[in-house]
Amino acid sequence: MTTLIRPPSREVRTWAFDSRRWSHWRPREDDIVIGTYPKCGTTWMQRIVGMLVFRSAEPFPIHDVSPWLDARFRQPIEVVADKAEAQTHRRLLKSHLPFDALPLYEGGVRYIHVARDGRDACLSFHNHSLAFTPAALANFDRIGLEDPWVGRPYPRAEQDFRAFFRRWVATDAATGQATPSPDFFDFERSWWAERARPNILLVHYADLKSDLAGEVRRIAAFLEIECAPDILGRIVEAAGFDAMRRDGERLLPNAGMTFEGGAGRFLFRGTNGRWRDVLGPEELALYEARVATGFTPDCARWMESGRLAAGDPSSSECALPLRPRAPRTQ
Repeated sequence: MTTLIRPPSREVRTWAFDSRRWSHWRPREDDIVIGTYPKCGTTWMQRIVGMLVFRSAEPFPIHDVSPWLDARFRQPIEVVADKAEAQTHRRLLKSHLPFDALPLYEGGVRYIHVARDGRDACLSFHNHSLAFTPAALANFDRIGLEDPWVGRPYPRAEQDFRAFFRRWVATDAATGQATPSPDFFDFERSWWAERARPNILLVHYADLKSDLAGEVRRIAAFLEIECAPDILGRIVEAAGFDAMRRDGERLLPNAGMTFEGGAGRFLFRGTNGRWRDVLGPEELALYEARVATGFTPDCARWMESGRLAAGDPSSSECALPLRPRAPRTQ
């Protein structure tokens, strides 16, 4: 039996996300919620989980199969919720919300979180932000101006990555200011704090890169999905980045509506460590300062290196408590 353990403890609204839309979710016993910070492997995990659910490596349109409830820039929530209700397969739902902005259920519902070194996530998000089409930016502007919670047009990304990074790393949820991307440190802390729950699985981008087959097996075990070895092998092969790019137009057929270059720009490089060639001492010092105040040492090691290098998150010491946030005014 699916049981609500707690409702969302905060509201998150930006140009792209609106946590209130999750009030339309009618959970099923076997629902899977994939919750990640932007550009940390969301689409990758949707692809992996979808293949496990269908026990097939055939490409599928990810956004049709895996509804994104908190996305406010696409379809009205009533349309998205109706499509989700009409699905007869085991559902995989996407979110870019902090964990405490989501309702927490037990009794069958599973949550999967994918984390990534913040410097890699920010570099990928920079490419992502520069790729928005004029129509997508105009839509974000409209949403921001119509919502008093946001109250301004969408901030355009700086062309210079170092300038973009300085603004990104300074984003602080405690100020209550809407920004294009959530506070990374607050976001990751919200998931880390709940990592010991048996229906939550933390996965790291670095582990997917270094041992994709092992992580796919780990995800399958968490979801209690059994696949024949030959099918599992095909799934692992299809989950590789080269295969994802090859199948990009079938996986993301409408990406060109939002991004210049379509699926090829969205599935850009999928590598780690490129920030080392771009960021200077000033930016790295700013990042390390946020890590020191935002994460416990165990959390910081895991966020940088992943489970295979830093150990299983579920056995690590408790995270820092969530910091109080400034009250929001309409």
